[in-house]
Amino acid sequence: MLRTITLGSCVSVQGLLEKILPDGRVSVRVGNRIYTGLPVVGKASA
Repeated sequence: MLRTITLGSCVSVQGLLEKILPDGRVSVRVGNRIYTGLPVVGKASA
């Protein structure tokens, strides 16, 4: 499952979900690297 996370105020990364941490952060895999950050929450438009 693809997930998008933010690493800072302007940097986002999209990759395969690795794990969800207890503090709410998410780890994703891009190639052989793992990035951890806050998940991007999308809002549905009407």
